[in-house]
Amino acid sequence: MLNTKRYFIELAYNGTSYHGWQLQPNAITVQECLDKALSTYFRQSIHTLGCGRTDSGVHARQFYAHFDIEFLEHIISFTNSDLERTVSGINSLLPYDISVKRIFSVRDEAHARFEAIERAYKYYIHFHKDPFKIDRSWLLKGTLDVEQMNDAAALLLNYTDFSCFSKSHTQTFTNNCKITRAFFQFEDDSLVFSITADRFLRNMVRAIVGTLLRIGKNEISLLDFKDIIESKSRSKAGQSVPACGLYLVSIKYPYFN
Repeated sequence: MLNTKRYFIELAYNGTSYHGWQLQPNAITVQECLDKALSTYFRQSIHTLGCGRTDSGVHARQFYAHFDIEFLEHIISFTNSDLERTVSGINSLLPYDISVKRIFSVRDEAHARFEAIERAYKYYIHFHKDPFKIDRSWLLKGTLDVEQMNDAAALLLNYTDFSCFSKSHTQTFTNNCKITRAFFQFEDDSLVFSITADRFLRNMVRAIVGTLLRIGKNEISLLDFKDIIESKSRSKAGQSVPACGLYLVSIKYPYFN
C-alpha cells in the first residue's frame, strides 16, 4: 500500500529567464522546472504549490513550496542524510539559476501559501551604469528626495486597503494587507526599498515604488500620496517599476523560521 507524505522545499532563483513562478501553458516558469526535476528524481508525478506567485523577471532569495510524495507503506520518511542527498540530486537536475536549499517534512495539512504569516521584499535601484547589475537592479537617472520618500512610505503603515496598488481584475477575495515595515536606505551604491507585510497583492510592490518615486522627484506631495491610497484607484497611482530590481527575500511561518 502507498503512504503519502508532505514536504516543504526551500529554494532561491534568478527570475530573469522565467515568466514568473506559476505554471503557464506557453511560457517557461520556475514551477515548471522544479516540478520536472522533482518528478524525475522521485520517479513519480510531483506537483508543487508555492508560497505565492512572483511575476516575470522577479527574483526570490527565499521561496517555499510544498509537495506530496507517495511511498510504500513501510517507508515513513527520509533520514536527514537522505534529504541532504536529495537536495544535491535535485539541484543537479535544475538550471543554474534555480537552487534548492533544503527539503523537510511537515504535517499533512501544512500549506506553503495560506499558512505564511509574513513576506518581505526588497527593490534595488542603482544610479550609474554597471554591467554587473543588468537584470538584477534598475538603473535610474537623476536625483531623489529620499527623506520625503521615507515620509511617504511611513504612511503606508496607517492603511490596510491597497486597491490603488493592485493589478486590475485579479481573483483575490480582499485587497487588505497589513504592512509592518516600509523604508528606503542606501546599501553601498544602491538605493534599496524594503517592505514587509502579511500578504501582498499582484504588482503591489512595484506600483508602490513607482508611486514613491514620484514623491522623490517632487511630482506629487505627501497629501497627494494619501489621496491616491484613499482613492483605491490604480489609475491614480504611479507606473510600476521594472521587475528586474524586485526580490522576494523572506517568508515566515508560525511553526518554523
